[in-house]
Amino acid sequence: MQKTVVINAVGLTPRLIGPYTPHLRKFLDSGKLATVNPSIPALTCTVQSTYLTGTHPNEHGIVANGWFFRDTQEIRFWHQSNHLVERPKIWDLAKQRDPSFTCANICWWYAMYSTADYTVTPRPMYPSDGRKIPDIWTSGPKGLRGRLQDELGPFPLFKFWGPATSIESTRWIADAAIEIDLEFHPTLSLVYLPHLDYVLQRSGTEEAIAQGQVNELDEVIGALITHFDRAGARIIILSEYGITPVSRPVHLNRVLREAGLLETRDEMGRELLDAGASAAFAVADHQVAHVYVNDRAQTHEVKLLLQQVPGVARVLDEEGKRELHLDHPRAGELVCLAEPDSWFTYYYWLDDARAPDFARTVDIHRKPGYDPVELFLDPAIKFPKLKIGSILAKRKLGMRPLMDVIPLDATLVKGSHGLPPRDPSDGPLFITNTPSLLEESSIDAKSACDLFLKHLFDSA
Repeated sequence: MQKTVVINAVGLTPRLIGPYTPHLRKFLDSGKLATVNPSIPALTCTVQSTYLTGTHPNEHGIVANGWFFRDTQEIRFWHQSNHLVERPKIWDLAKQRDPSFTCANICWWYAMYSTADYTVTPRPMYPSDGRKIPDIWTSGPKGLRGRLQDELGPFPLFKFWGPATSIESTRWIADAAIEIDLEFHPTLSLVYLPHLDYVLQRSGTEEAIAQGQVNELDEVIGALITHFDRAGARIIILSEYGITPVSRPVHLNRVLREAGLLETRDEMGRELLDAGASAAFAVADHQVAHVYVNDRAQTHEVKLLLQQVPGVARVLDEEGKRELHLDHPRAGELVCLAEPDSWFTYYYWLDDARAPDFARTVDIHRKPGYDPVELFLDPAIKFPKLKIGSILAKRKLGMRPLMDVIPLDATLVKGSHGLPPRDPSDGPLFITNTPSLLEESSIDAKSACDLFLKHLFDSA
C-alpha cells in the first residue's frame, strides 16, 4: 500500500488556480489535473457519498443534504450517521484488499459510526438552556476528542458556519489532519476544507479574490502539501463543485402555497410548514429542490405548475430522475433544477411578520431547507463597529441562538451550486502529484473512488 491523502477543497475550480494560489499552481505544475463531471445534485453530502462509494445517488441513497423522511413525516437536514449511506465506503473497500489499511476521516460528511479508524467531525453540545457549545465527535483511541481540542483549541464552530464564517475553521481542520497523521500514520487521510464554499456563496468569486480569501485557502493547502509530501504520501486535491454566480432567488414553496397545495400551522402567531398535511411542498437545496407530492394524483398538476415558474429550468419526473440517477425512494416525486442564475429558497410564508422565529437565526436543523442567508447579518441592525466575532462575544450570543440577526433578504446571496457548470473550468477538479495514475483529462464523479484505490494500491 501507498500512503495517500485526499484534500477536498470545496469550491475550488481550475479557473481559480492562478497568481493568487501559488502553492496550488506549483502543485499543479508538477502534477496532473482532470475536470470532474459532478453527480447531480452537486451538493456536499451527495457528491462526497458518490466520491467515497463509487456509486450514483440512486445506489448510495444520499439524494441531497436533507430530505423528507416519509416515516416520521419530517424534513431533516445535516444528519451525520454513516448508516444513512447505503453502499460501502472507500475504507471498507480498501480493508477488503488489505486488512492492515487504516483511514482517518477529518470532517467529511456522514462520519459518525463508520468503520473508519480515526474520525473527527464537528458535533456541538446543546444544553437545555438553549446554548450551542462548540465541540467535536471523534472515534479512535479514547481521549482523542479532548487531546485534539487541548492542542488546537475548541473547534471554531461559529467560524465554520454563519455570519462570522472565516478561514479559522478550515485551518483548524487542516491542523487536526496533521496532528492525526503525526500520531497514527493512517494509510489514507480524508481532509475537508470548506472555506471557499461559504465565502463564494456570500461574496462571489471576484470579491473573494480581492479580499484575499482564495489566497487564505491556498496557504492552508500549502501547509498540508508540505506535511504530506514529507511523509511520502501520494497527494490528491479535489473539489465537489464550483460556485455559480446567482442573482435570482426562487420561492417554490410560496408558489405551491398560493396554489393551495402547501399547508402551514400557526404557532404563537407564526407559521410553520406542515409537511405531512400538505399536498405538495419543496425541500430546497441550493439549485435543486425535491418536491414531495403527498397526494400522488396531483403529481402531473404540480409538475405543470412548477414548469411555469421563472428560474426553473427543468422539472424531473420518474423518467427524468432515472436519467440522472436520482430514482431513489428518498427523492421527491418531482425534482426541480434551477436556471444557472437562480437558486431555490425554502421560504413558504407570504408575510415576513409571520415567518417562524428560527427564520432570523442560524438554525440548520429546524429550517425545512438550506438557507445561505445565514451567512449574513441583517443590514438593518446597527451593530457596534467591531468584528462580528467580538459582537457575538460581547452580546453573549456566541453560545446562544443568534436571535433576530439574520435577514430575510435572499437577494443578498451571490453564489450557489447544484448543477453541472457551463464551462468545465468553473466546475470541480481532481489534481494528483502522481500523474501516471490519472489517464483522463475529464472524469465522472463516481470514478474518484477507483482513483483513490489506484493511489493506495497501484504502482506509479
